[in-house]
Amino acid sequence: MNLIAIFNRDGGTFRTTDMDAYCRKAEQVFRAEGHSIECRVVSGEDVVDAMEKVAVTQGVDGLIAGGGDGTISVAAGIAWRSGLALGIVPAGTMNLFARTLKLPLDIWQVLDVLAKGEVAQVDIASANGRSFVHQFSAGLHARMVRYRNQMSFASRLGKIRASTRAALSVMLNPPVFEMEFNARGHQGRRRVSAISVSNNEFGSDALLFADSVTGGHLGFYTADPLTPTGVARLAIDILRGRLKDNESVNAMTVQEVELHFPRKRHDLRCVIDGELLPMDRDVHLKIHAGELKVLVRKPQHPMAQVQAREGALDQTAAGL
Repeated sequence: MNLIAIFNRDGGTFRTTDMDAYCRKAEQVFRAEGHSIECRVVSGEDVVDAMEKVAVTQGVDGLIAGGGDGTISVAAGIAWRSGLALGIVPAGTMNLFARTLKLPLDIWQVLDVLAKGEVAQVDIASANGRSFVHQFSAGLHARMVRYRNQMSFASRLGKIRASTRAALSVMLNPPVFEMEFNARGHQGRRRVSAISVSNNEFGSDALLFADSVTGGHLGFYTADPLTPTGVARLAIDILRGRLKDNESVNAMTVQEVELHFPRKRHDLRCVIDGELLPMDRDVHLKIHAGELKVLVRKPQHPMAQVQAREGALDQTAAGL
């Protein structure tokens, strides 16, 4: 494959990485597997422009994107619209889409997996035409991100600490708002504290990411109006991997959902793949099944799996 890699040098792990050495390693690994690759290291503010230039470059088969969840989300949208295969180097804090695709979270190990990988067709979703690979949310999550963005932090640990403080602030002051929905033939009007629409339904992990993005559906979740105690119970159930068991949560899977917010508010906000954005009063969310091409780990042949296990046993025996 003819590949171009765009690495966000301001993204998480890359801030403390020798990017010249990293690019040399990437070129070595991909070329060893028969690919041609060009690495470009850019600042965060130039990422979108750099990726859009890749999308219109003749003869390119794939885009390798390195950075946090925001960078990966942008890259997925560009790859989707241009038909490029997307390879993900997870250099952020949560790396949620990389977790769903079951890629290594180490930026050095993932190079070998991508170079030896295969192209798979997975789902991508959209909200009023804006693509997302993880989730669209409003209410609790949007307020937490807004609080966190008002804090200053300069590292991954600092971001985690800011997120924790913001979550505690939201717990003491949970939002409540009205929404109308039309999903799978069901229509209704509810007062809620949270809405989440995910690219396929969430798995049981406390980080709330999908176990697979090939199911061809959205996960649609709402939480009834919550008190501070209710928010605490919800957080505990999420940590236990039992989101859908929470008494305040309503969940279903759909291909499309239409949301309407009847009360006009100047501070209406949503979060799309981690980015806080103004929200329209009418939002149409849709799954685009199998329309995104991604590089994933090539399945091991059964005999290779046996040999790998035997090799591990031999190494263990040698150490005894």
